[in-house]
Amino acid sequence: MKYFFLSEGWAVARVWASDGLWQITAWRRQPDIQRMNICLVEENELLWLYRVEEAVLTVEVKPTTPVIANQTIGQVVLKRLMSAEQVIERLSTAEAKCQLQNIQLVVQ
Repeated sequence: MKYFFLSEGWAVARVWASDGLWQITAWRRQPDIQRMNICLVEENELLWLYRVEEAVLTVEVKPTTPVIANQTIGQVVLKRLMSAEQVIERLSTAEAKCQLQNIQLVVQ
């Protein structure tokens, strides 16, 4: 698995695998991208942890509301996804919150 943090108000747009842009018809499914119930708080901004399958190489993210889109850049491409060890290191150095509504999402 790979991971990335994404600000509240942003969502995943396009996804790339090793053979290029993710094609639902070729893979016969959506890429496995799940928001975990863990977030960091940095300067009053929530950064949610997302888990993605190993086949995903790059993720494009965009703001979900026009207000955010007008205040920020239009899109961002994440090319360096994190390993589990990097996530743990990052969590250990930040103010983290954990919502344990479904413990199975955290321990899988």
